[in-house]
Amino acid sequence: MSDLVPERSASGHSAAAPDRAAAAARIELERLWEQGTRFLGTRHAILGGAMSWVSERNLVSAISNAGGFGVIACGAMGPDLLAKEIAATRALTDKPFGVNLITMHPQLGDLIRVCIEHQVGHVVLAGGIPPGAAVRAIKDGGAKVVAFAPALVLAKRLARTGADALVIEGAEAGGHIGPVSLTVLAQEILPHIRDVPVFVAGGLGRGDAILGMLEMGAAGAQLGTRFAASAESIAHPRFKQAFIQASARDAMPSVQLDERFPVIPVRGLVNDGTRRFLVHQGETLRRFQSGELSKEAAQLEIEHFWAGALRRAVIDGDVDGGSVMAGQSVGMVSSIQPIPEIIAELVEQAVQVLAARAARYGA
Repeated sequence: MSDLVPERSASGHSAAAPDRAAAAARIELERLWEQGTRFLGTRHAILGGAMSWVSERNLVSAISNAGGFGVIACGAMGPDLLAKEIAATRALTDKPFGVNLITMHPQLGDLIRVCIEHQVGHVVLAGGIPPGAAVRAIKDGGAKVVAFAPALVLAKRLARTGADALVIEGAEAGGHIGPVSLTVLAQEILPHIRDVPVFVAGGLGRGDAILGMLEMGAAGAQLGTRFAASAESIAHPRFKQAFIQASARDAMPSVQLDERFPVIPVRGLVNDGTRRFLVHQGETLRRFQSGELSKEAAQLEIEHFWAGALRRAVIDGDVDGGSVMAGQSVGMVSSIQPIPEIIAELVEQAVQVLAARAARYGA
C-alpha cells in the first residue's frame, strides 16, 4: 500500500501539490480571459499588434498557430496585395487571424470587401474614428469589428455604434501613439465597459503584467515589440539586434519643435535618424520664417522626412538612419525567441503568480 501514498517533502506537503496548484492557476487564467478567447476563437487572449512590414503572413500565422491571434497589417496595401496576403496566411494556418485596416486608406471600402470575400472573421479599424459605413459593411459581411478607443467617451460611443471589441493602447507602445499611458487608460475605461471585450496594449512584455490587467477587467492583451524580435519575424537581423541591445529609455517619442507644424508622435529607438529629424525641423522652420517656404510646403517637408524610413529599418536593416519603431517593453527583449516560446512564457508567468498567491493564502 505504501506505493499509493503520495510522496511528501520535508515540509510535509505532497509533492503533487505544486502540480495541482499550477493546474488550478491555469483554470483561473482561462476564466479571467474567457471573454477574450471566446471572442477571438483562440486558446490564449493574446493578440499580435499590427506592425507595418512586420505583421505579414509568417509572423501572423506563427502567432495564431501558437494559440494567440495574429493580425495582418494592411498598411498601404491595395486590395489585390491584401487578398494575396490573406490567402498566403491561410495557407500557413487554419487558426483564426484578423486584418488591420487604416481608416484613412483611400480604398477602405475595397479592402473591407476583400476581407469579407476571404472570410476574415475580425477586422481591426485603426488610425482614426471608424466611419459608420465601414463598420456597417464589416458587420453586414459577417465579420466582427475591433476599434481603438483612446478615451472613455469614445469607448462608450464605439461600443454603442457597433464595435464588437475595443483596444485601448497606452503611450508606452511603439509606432504611432497617443498621449496617455496604459495604466491611466485602464483605470479610466475598464471599470465602465463591460458589454464588449476590451483588450489592452502598450508596454506589455510579461505575463504577470497581463494578469494584472485581466483582473482589472481586460479581456486580453495585445503585444507588438516582443513579437517583432521573434524568430519568425521577417525583420532584418540588425533590427532585432537593436531591440536586444536597447533599454526602455531608448524608446522615445518623436519631438515636435514648433506647434505650428504638428508632428504625429511615433515611439522608436533614438538613433541618428531621430537626431537628424530635429535638425531637419529646425532648418525647415528657418526656411519658413525667412519666407523661402510656405506653411503648407514646410509641413510637407517635415512629414516627408520619414518617408520609407520604417521599411529601411525593418527590411534593409538601416537601424541608424531608419525608423526603428519600438515600445518601451523593448527593454524586456533579451533574445530572439520563437513565437510559441514567447507565448508559453507569458502564460507561465501569469500562472506562477496565480499559483503563488493561492499557496500564500491557502486557497
